[in-house]
Amino acid sequence: MSDTPSSPPASDTGAITRQQWKWSALAGMASYLDAGSIVALGAGLAILQKEFGLTDGAVGILAAIGPNALGCALGALIGGWLGDKLGRKRIYQYDLMVYAFGILLVALAVNPEMLFIGTFIVGVAVGADVPTSLALVGEFAPDKARGRLLGFTQVAWCLGPVIVLWLALALAPLGLLGIRIIFLHLFVVAVVTWAMRRGLSESVRWTQAAKSVQSGGRKLAQLFTGANLRAIIWTATIYLFWNLAAGTAGLFNPYIIRTLDAGSQAMSVGLASGNFIITMIVTVTIFMRYSDRDYKTRKLIWGVGAIMQVAAYGLFLFMPFTILSVVLNILLFSISSALSGEAFYKVFSQELFPTMLRGTAQGFTFGVARTILGIWSFFVPALAHAGIQQIAGLLTLFLAISGVVGYFFMPDTSGKSLEQIQAERS
Repeated sequence: MSDTPSSPPASDTGAITRQQWKWSALAGMASYLDAGSIVALGAGLAILQKEFGLTDGAVGILAAIGPNALGCALGALIGGWLGDKLGRKRIYQYDLMVYAFGILLVALAVNPEMLFIGTFIVGVAVGADVPTSLALVGEFAPDKARGRLLGFTQVAWCLGPVIVLWLALALAPLGLLGIRIIFLHLFVVAVVTWAMRRGLSESVRWTQAAKSVQSGGRKLAQLFTGANLRAIIWTATIYLFWNLAAGTAGLFNPYIIRTLDAGSQAMSVGLASGNFIITMIVTVTIFMRYSDRDYKTRKLIWGVGAIMQVAAYGLFLFMPFTILSVVLNILLFSISSALSGEAFYKVFSQELFPTMLRGTAQGFTFGVARTILGIWSFFVPALAHAGIQQIAGLLTLFLAISGVVGYFFMPDTSGKSLEQIQAERS
């Protein structure tokens, strides 16, 4: 018998049932596999470059077509739209098997072709899963606990890199074999998650909304008009400029640290894992606890995070690139990522769009952000060789834009039902 995610009752107290935690965990595994594959590629980038004789340009292309960028962008655009058109279940039932196939290609790659094709497939598959899975969480979450459950998926997003980076640290002496084992771990997790998701049923909110849809084309056009267009621009802006920094850190931190001789492969991987551990702790203790409280609290959390993330990369403009400055950067950025990063983007992406456009909207903004990140990733290896100041200056600017736009244009949606939010925005 399958579990059936249902809409929360009208008199919402914010209480979360055991089933809702379970659904969130299964949906959140998309974030685990997304971030895990990004960081697995990042942890092995220097080793893969040497093994397959890749140039800096080829490394940039590899980073650009995978789960961190273009492949993920394409998957998100297609998967988000299909999730709205056909239902959440049809997407999350099958995309993880595609992901598992791509990961297996990467793990067993014996030439650059296998590596590049597998990386692209992984990106497309995880891109399709993320907006669909998050829409499911947003639709069954209690009104006064949406931030808590969507924040919980962000914990999974942090846990994936932590496990991957610890494995990379432990397996560092094995070189290429260690990297292969890391990718095989993601293959196993994907297959197990796919099997466990088979018990989930369709979103009740989507089922009810689908019955009232008369014209899919007319509805899609509404995404780029009025309140929906404003929401698209706002969520795309805060996520795009934040994600340029987060994507650079997640994929390239170990590579940059080694390239600039600030630490060994084992040390670079160990330091990078601290980023995600701190973000996970702050997400649980602050974001999940307070993000549903009220509008003023949300703005306060965001504002503090915005200031810290600008400081995180601004310090490289004044300090030499050493282990000390790297540790300070990781500390500041990891805390700020929990306060003014992807977790809030996930929440607002569910709250600001109608049910039949929710996946499409997030797939679009997610896709745009990952596409631009892919273009940016192509230039990061060359910029790294030129020194940290160029990268740090640009990332500081990007984070300032995300922080300012997020703070001054944040909508008041805390604690309201999805239907109430849409009625007010209409």
